[in-house]
Amino acid sequence: MAMEGSEHSVLTESQEERSDVHSTAVRAGKRTYFFDVKATRNDDYYLTITESKRRPGEDASYEKHKIFLYREDFAKFLEGLQSAITFIVDNKGEVTPRVEGEEEA
Repeated sequence: MAMEGSEHSVLTESQEERSDVHSTAVRAGKRTYFFDVKATRNDDYYLTITESKRRPGEDASYEKHKIFLYREDFAKFLEGLQSAITFIVDNKGEVTPRVEGEEEA
């Protein structure tokens, strides 16, 4: 698993488009999460998870954070995510899903 800051990708646009397999966008308040399935040169798949948040006061400027998640790490990542979510729910109670259009606290 690798993490990337807000730097731009080293792939050209045509290389990037070729590797896209599937994409899902989840809007959550002021943030949007993108779950993008991409293909490697060897036709294996991996997942990129991107958090995108508009920078206040700046026109068309977004802060982005990206995680690359490879197939061999899926089980451990899912186990860690589930453990963290269970801890939060056990200690703070069930989470009420965000209602679209609701502002973040």
